[in-house]
Amino acid sequence: MICKLSKSKYCRGYQCPKMLWMDNYKKEEQTPMSNEQILENGTEVGELARSLFGEYVNIDRPDDKNANNIMAEKTKKALKNNARIITEASFQYNNNFCSVDILKNYGNYFEIYEVKSSTGVHDIYYEDASYQYYVLTKAGYKVTKVCLVYINNNYIRHGDLDLEQLFNIEDITDIAIMKQNEIESIISHLSDVVENEEEPHNKIGIQCFNPYKCQYWEYCTKSLPKPNVFDLHSTNTHAINITKKMEMFYNNKITYNDLEFDDLPNDTLKQINHEIHNLPDEIDVDHIRDFMNTLSYPIYFLDFETYQKPIPEYNDMKPYQQIPFQYSLHYILEEGGELYHKEYLAEPNEDPRRKLAEQLVKDIPKNVCVTAYNMGFEKGRIKEMAEIYPDLAEHLLNIRENIKDLMIPFQKRDYYKKEMQGSFSIKYVLPALYPNEPSLNYHNLDEVHNGSEASATFINLGKKSKKEQEKTRTNMLKYCGLDTYAMVKVWEKLREIIGER
Repeated sequence: MICKLSKSKYCRGYQCPKMLWMDNYKKEEQTPMSNEQILENGTEVGELARSLFGEYVNIDRPDDKNANNIMAEKTKKALKNNARIITEASFQYNNNFCSVDILKNYGNYFEIYEVKSSTGVHDIYYEDASYQYYVLTKAGYKVTKVCLVYINNNYIRHGDLDLEQLFNIEDITDIAIMKQNEIESIISHLSDVVENEEEPHNKIGIQCFNPYKCQYWEYCTKSLPKPNVFDLHSTNTHAINITKKMEMFYNNKITYNDLEFDDLPNDTLKQINHEIHNLPDEIDVDHIRDFMNTLSYPIYFLDFETYQKPIPEYNDMKPYQQIPFQYSLHYILEEGGELYHKEYLAEPNEDPRRKLAEQLVKDIPKNVCVTAYNMGFEKGRIKEMAEIYPDLAEHLLNIRENIKDLMIPFQKRDYYKKEMQGSFSIKYVLPALYPNEPSLNYHNLDEVHNGSEASATFINLGKKSKKEQEKTRTNMLKYCGLDTYAMVKVWEKLREIIGER
């Protein structure tokens, strides 16, 4: 098989040559990943950035098996017509192809601008842009400048979008030139790998996660015993991050038995020991009681759903800001009282924050006990709304000041079960507390099963017909409602432990 590279294929091969081989020979082994929204973000940012330098000519990609050739010919024609700005300008050299996001044409020399939807520069971006420099210069074009264009996360929208403020531009010409010999060597190596039908025997390593988690991770680790070092969790993420796990793996610390007496965080050792020795549940009743005494009636259970977009849609919005569009609220007014529920879901295609904030202060009185699971998230969103709506700020901040975190007993391991697998996320805690309970199983929901799906669903809600919207809204409300109902069930379990009913 001839190795034909595009800039994306080159970057995948740069991360791991076996990844590129798998793409060509065993693509069916990919584990699906929910990266659709990431791709949409990239498309949205790329299309907006085309206007960064004024009028442009775009080279559309046709639905044709010879698309690369067609785009390269269209680019040559645009250059002959002296188009100053060409987007998706396409070039070929041997079996290498690239489309430049933005090409500045000065007649006898050119500038490359590679657009990214991130808010910072990652090492792989240098490889991407440097590969483009390689293709263009080998094809006979003089390139005098190579730049990365990425999102400025300090930009706050006021009025019309200011593209010059929205985007940062970083000149990386020197880096691109420096990498040319390396790129030629990498291309040669990737060609050797792909042209060999025998599967490479690359060892797993940090490249499996850097810069992106590989979709073939499950395939490449299928022979490892389960559970293994890569299944470990810890509240101290720095102590047990992927680099640490790889280090243990290469020191033959793979199974939990290998790790039993290692110098690891206490909560990780607890996970290991519970798995190996099938230990009974650990319950610190006194600590749980101390926590429960911080809660009082009336008690409210709050959960937000949010979305992020790279391009701020409305005033007082930053790139990738978490924008709340939905909440669920279960509440009990008094000891032994009835469980009530309120909820809010914004309409699509409008700034959801004001109406949500107004409804929230109607639904939650001042000076009441509010719980959230991982409260930093809800507190952060409430603070942001208070900052842009001064007339609601006092009430919003009162709600924020009275939020308690239902996650604490699990984060501190005051309550631990083997089934929690070392995690204190509610997605692990809930099924551990209530196994085989269909009403608490997120997999039994329709359409929306997690926060990422809720976000993507809301972003695309306005594209649906009214009938489709009604069905989807029902599914979104069920999902968010389960989030707070799950919190109620967790709270009830903690009450049982300390002897309250």
